[in-house]
Amino acid sequence: MLKSLCIKPVTYVGYTKDLKNRVYLHNNGKGAKFTKGRKWKLIYKEVIKTKSKAISREYYLKKNRVLRNLIKKNNV
Repeated sequence: MLKSLCIKPVTYVGYTKDLKNRVYLHNNGKGAKFTKGRKWKLIYKEVIKTKSKAISREYYLKKNRVLRNLIKKNNV
């Protein structure tokens, strides 16, 4: 999970095989449309062995606002 470095932070959830490169791309205006124009920092990650399980977990985290807000709050 990424958190934007702005006055009113927002979070972004996604999956990737190369986390370091993905954060770099987001911070340089590449990647998901939602991430453009913001600077991001990594606040939470999980290692999941299969792509299908990673997509399932990504969907769960995106839909569970309580969990996302808890993670965001604990990583101020």
